[in-house]
Order: sequence, then C-alpha cells, then structure tokens
Amino acid sequence: MISIMVDYIVVGTGLAGIAFTEKLAQEGKTFVVIDSEERSSSLIAGGMYNPVVLKRFTDVWKVKEQLVIAEVFYPALEAKLQVKCWYPMDLYRRLASIEEQNNWFQAADRPNLNTFLSPEIVKMQLDGVDLSFGLGKVKATGYLETDDLIPAYRRYLTQIGCYKRETFDYDQLVYHENGISYKGIEAGRIVFAEGFGLLQNPFFKELPLDGTKGELMIVKIPGLKCDFMLKAGVFLIPIGEDKYKLGATYNWEDKTDVPTKEGREELIEGLKSFIDLDFEIIEHIAGIRPTVKDRRPLLGRSLESDRIFVLNGLGTRGVLLAPYLAEQLYNYIEKDRALEENISIHRYKKFKLKK
Repeated sequence: MISIMVDYIVVGTGLAGIAFTEKLAQEGKTFVVIDSEERSSSLIAGGMYNPVVLKRFTDVWKVKEQLVIAEVFYPALEAKLQVKCWYPMDLYRRLASIEEQNNWFQAADRPNLNTFLSPEIVKMQLDGVDLSFGLGKVKATGYLETDDLIPAYRRYLTQIGCYKRETFDYDQLVYHENGISYKGIEAGRIVFAEGFGLLQNPFFKELPLDGTKGELMIVKIPGLKCDFMLKAGVFLIPIGEDKYKLGATYNWEDKTDVPTKEGREELIEGLKSFIDLDFEIIEHIAGIRPTVKDRRPLLGRSLESDRIFVLNGLGTRGVLLAPYLAEQLYNYIEKDRALEENISIHRYKKFKLKK
C-alpha cells in the first residue's frame, strides 16, 4: 500500500545529500530523505575550504564556479536552519625556507592562481611558532562546521515530515517505467548520496570508489592565540576557547573508522614540527572519505533504470563541490543537460550508456 508520493527519494545526509535535497526544495520538488545516521565522513571532516592545492601550488578544478554557488548556498542554509556553521576565515601557509618563499612568489604570479594567492610574504609573530620565513596568505577560504550543520539539517527534515532514519534496504527498491517504489513510498526518481557506503549499492558498487581514511584531532593550545587557519604540513583551524581542529591523515589501505595509534602519532608529530607549546588532546576521530582514483566526482544514472541516480566521490573538497555538483546533477535529470565527461560515471567503460 502506497502511503507517500513524492518526486524524489534522497539517500544520505552528508554534504552531497544535503546539497541535492536543498536544490530540490529550491525548485519546488517534493522528497523523502533516508539515512541510517551512521558516522559519515562529512561529520568527521575538518570542513576547510581552500581554492588552491598548497602542496603543489595548483588551482582546484572549477573552483571559481564552486565558490560563487557556495558563498550563497551556506549562508542561506544557516538562515534557514538558524544555526551557525559557515565560517569564512583567512588561511595562511607557513613558509619554512627561502625555497618555499620563491615557490610562493612564482605561484602567486600565475594567472590561474593570482586571484587567490597574495603576492606579499606576510611577516608576523605568533607565540610558540617559528615564522622566520613568513607566511603566504590564501584568499577565499574558511571552514564549514559539519558537526553543527548535519544534525540541524536532520532535525529540520524531521520537523517537516520528510525524513526516515533507517538503513536503506536495496532489496525493497522496485523500479519501473514511471518511477520507483520503496516501502510504501512512490517516487519519480531516487538519488544515492551515500558516501563510502556506495560500495554496498548494487546499482553502483562497481564504480571505482576508493575510500581514503582520514584522522582528525581536536586539541587545546592555550598559548597559541591564533585566529586564522594555519597550514604547515598539517592544518590548524581555530574553533574557539583555545581549541583547534588538527588534521589530517591520509591512509589508502585501512577502511575502518577507528582512530589509530599511527594516526595519532602522525598528527602529534606534525603539530610539534612547527609549534613549541603545550597542548591537550580533546578528541581523536576517524572516517572514510569517498575518493576516486582520478580525483573526480561520480554523477550519473544507473544502467538498470533512468530513475536511479548517484551523487558521490566528493573526496576531500566536498564543502565547495557539493552545492555545485547538486546543480549539475539536477540539471542533468530535470533539464536534460549533459554532464561533463570528467564528472560523469559514464566515463567508465562498464557504465557506458547505450546511444
């Protein structure tokens, strides 16, 4: 017996699921969102957004387009949910040598980077930190506090009667020419935004999702008094009350969300490499980022049905990617606009659509 009729079912309330659900709401579409509320990578993320890959001094793919959308999307979401979660904040890259200074000058002079990298070396003093070679300032940066956003969004969905907290049962999904059915819900389409859980999805499990484990700490450093984000191998994000997010590690082998001794030691070593201050570890968490080997997202429809879609593979840059990709997928589904090949799942041989 059908009890609910909607335009869409969305599976997942990480950043991808939230962004797509919000796009549906903006367009006047009806929906039900389903999530098991298992700890997602979005919840344990540092949440930093940054338009430049500082390790290699390269720009991020489509970052200007992403920023235009994100800088409207998140403040609007804050207002809607009545929760503070979007924090534009300066990011400084610690320079550790003359060579790194020269690399910074060269990068800041490139046409694709000069919008985001300040050409001057910033000189300042920060207690307990060696800044002998100065800092490089990155523009259009900040962080998203996913720990505040995601629970607030789930509460909002519950209040408007559009949320089901449960593990999605793929065996209960029935698709037909005009839509899909799932446990009494009749919908026109379904979008899976499950993060690393995609590997269990029978419609998309053969996609090359290669999760990367990341570990993060909350540390208290009373003597630091830093009010900006600092990148020096590891990153520090000030979150108030002398507390900082410290991250992050990258492990391509371990697929568990259990914090490790090795991750702990790596983060502590990274912090001690540039800070000579006492600190206290408040929390140590871990999660699996939904990454793809070619570092591009996974959008598109399944081969089984033109009613079943995926939005995944946002990796380490989900804060900026999520609103941008939600628009791309919506326009693909509702307006028949082609996806760029490098974000479409149909770039892979096994998922080529018949013409």
